[in-house]
Amino acid sequence: MNKELMLDMFYAAPELWYMLLLVFLLLLGFLLYFEIRVLKLTQKNYFINRDRERYAETLYASKDGYFAFIYPDEKVNDPQNYIKERCSRRLAVILDLPQGTASTFEDVLKCFYKDDTKKIIKYVTLLREDGVSFEEDFVLKNNERKLKLNGARINANDGNLYCDMIWFRDISNESLLISTLEENKKMALLRSQQLEDIIDNLPYPAWLRDDKLNLVLVNKKYLEFIKGANKYDIIQHQIEICGTNNVSVSKELAEQAQSLNRTQSEKISLIKNGQHCSFEVWESPFHLEGYLDKIWSVGTLIDITELDSLKRNLKLHQNAHFEILGTLGTAFAVFNSDYKLSFYNKAFALLWQQDSQWLDSSPSYSSFLENVREKRLLPEVPDFKSYKDEELSAFNKILEPKEDLLHLPNDNTIRRVRSPHPMGGLVFAFEDVSDRLATQRAYNALVQVQTEILDNLFDAVIIFGSNGRLNAYNQAYLSLWNLEEIFLQKEPSITELLEEERHFFNNVENWQDLKSDIIEHLTNANTKTFRLIRNDGVQIDILSSLLSDGSIMVTNKAVN
Repeated sequence: MNKELMLDMFYAAPELWYMLLLVFLLLLGFLLYFEIRVLKLTQKNYFINRDRERYAETLYASKDGYFAFIYPDEKVNDPQNYIKERCSRRLAVILDLPQGTASTFEDVLKCFYKDDTKKIIKYVTLLREDGVSFEEDFVLKNNERKLKLNGARINANDGNLYCDMIWFRDISNESLLISTLEENKKMALLRSQQLEDIIDNLPYPAWLRDDKLNLVLVNKKYLEFIKGANKYDIIQHQIEICGTNNVSVSKELAEQAQSLNRTQSEKISLIKNGQHCSFEVWESPFHLEGYLDKIWSVGTLIDITELDSLKRNLKLHQNAHFEILGTLGTAFAVFNSDYKLSFYNKAFALLWQQDSQWLDSSPSYSSFLENVREKRLLPEVPDFKSYKDEELSAFNKILEPKEDLLHLPNDNTIRRVRSPHPMGGLVFAFEDVSDRLATQRAYNALVQVQTEILDNLFDAVIIFGSNGRLNAYNQAYLSLWNLEEIFLQKEPSITELLEEERHFFNNVENWQDLKSDIIEHLTNANTKTFRLIRNDGVQIDILSSLLSDGSIMVTNKAVN
């Protein structure tokens, strides 16, 4: 029924229904467009808010704090009354503000010294009134930290004024680092100047070459060889010290030194101040720091004219000394720093039974030892190789004369003295002391026999030498006078011996007179016998006899 009614109404007025459908569709399209528009605006507003939060967080995350004077967007009669102040979280932390982000600019100013506060107010006034930017460093009064303040005005593209901002950056560490770097720079400049002073005050020319053999640095002494030039000219024009052939005295040597990476030297002759002088030029290579593939070199030119003269004079004196040594009976030989025989005299050849022609060929010390060993003229040793090595090592160990004895298989004894030679090597002196040692042994045996004879006598006996000091004594004398043997071994004089025996004569009123009388009787050739009475009642007869060699033998005999 309803369906039929609706169809009747549609067929009765179809235009009306078409009109209603069109209106419905238009209304639906408008609603759809409006919804889409609202969605787009909502999305745009979302991204705007998100970007605003992002920029705000970015500012908050900055290591710099800020204080902003934000101006109103709308036009008002007096904008200064509507300015908003904003303190950032970072600034509140830097200045340790009790009010945090709610702090005012007055709170900020309280953190600085009075004079700095006046200066900051002046800068901020110029910024807010005229838009004048500023930048300066200030110090906080509570912790002495250093801040850099940077004021700037922020405008929109259309010229609208947004805000005036003051940035606060903590530059304490940077300032400390800069101060440290400045101090290091001063020290580096001072060291550089000191090194330059050292180089300039060297008594000889010195220079520095790069890996291309170009001069990089020269000292003042270098200028003496390049007349009319300064350091800048020398480096700029690469002016070399040249010899008589107008060729650099060191460039080729520097090339060799850098090529071989080894110090090179060469002796040259130059005309200096109209005089012919001898010089020694050196080039020492080194790896440039940080560039192992680049080798530079340091060169020096040392005047050795005086040294050459001394060497010549030394050679003359040396030859004269060798001529004198050649005439002596003591055997002398010189083995140089290369262990080669450089000098010997006839006595040396005779002592070691060597052929002069072989000695003239400058044999080594090792060959000499082997040669004399074959002739059985060296001490017998179980390990000859070790003995020879020890002998050769003496060339580097002996710093002063050293004496020893060589006991040969033929029962001869050689006294050997080794001394360092001024030009390197050793000077050897050999002397056959076999007869002297035999005489010494015979003398020692005679003295031993004499001592045994004295010790077997019942009487106390002492012998004074011609020098007045005790030469011999027997055990009976020690017992009689109760003396320490160590005292007599020191060879006391007659006076010293009497002083040691003084305690036996304490009852004598004048000891000095008695001592003088005893000495006079002992040394008088006419005195035969005299008697001394000691404190303990012992009477001693003393007999003094003058021996043929000038010695005095004194016999002491206790009388019962």
